[in-house]
Amino acid sequence: MQLLTCDNVTKIYGSGEAKVTALDQINLSVNKGEFVAIVGASGSGKSTLLHLLGGVDRPSGGKIWIEDTDISTLSEEKLAVFRRRKVGLIYQFYNLIPTLDVRKNILLPLLLDGRKPDEARFSEIVTTLGLADRLNHLPSQLSGGQQQRVAIGRALIYRPALLLADEPTGNLDRKNSEETVELLKLSHSRYRQTVLLITHDEKIALEADRIITIEDGKIVSDEVMKR
Repeated sequence: MQLLTCDNVTKIYGSGEAKVTALDQINLSVNKGEFVAIVGASGSGKSTLLHLLGGVDRPSGGKIWIEDTDISTLSEEKLAVFRRRKVGLIYQFYNLIPTLDVRKNILLPLLLDGRKPDEARFSEIVTTLGLADRLNHLPSQLSGGQQQRVAIGRALIYRPALLLADEPTGNLDRKNSEETVELLKLSHSRYRQTVLLITHDEKIALEADRIITIEDGKIVSDEVMKR
């Protein structure tokens, strides 16, 4: 079952001599439950693609379907709601709210929607992430690895259709990087999460079921990994 479809997606910045084509007619489909790594050199367009898929930016042309919704046609307000409910975003620099404790940072998408948390799911997530004894701590009281765990918990709490991770290990040492990837793999297997991981680390990319390589805004290879 296809969860994500990109149809001739293009992203252009600037105009005239300053015009830059960051993505050039990208066609891509991802099935529900896949774990996909997207790789490419700096400036290849991989992060631009992730931002479009997450509704953080809009394409200059083409369509992006997540489940049965063409997100490229949504108003800003509807796109913000869709992103909060359907897309889990994990960034390199965590993007936690410094004045909120771990519990509230994880529950933030639900709190913004005025929804009551599923305490059983919350408890399972924080236990899995090893954060059960850190719920009252502020981000400044956590290590980098712990902060990334909080970011993963926040991305998972709403049961999003799609989990997007943009260089989630880029700010971590090797040990914490390996643990973060293991947690993404665990969320994929335990919660049947569809995961798209942006990375420049070949070793991390090899953990995925499928590797897509982008160069100069185009997909140049799409390889299913053999186990």
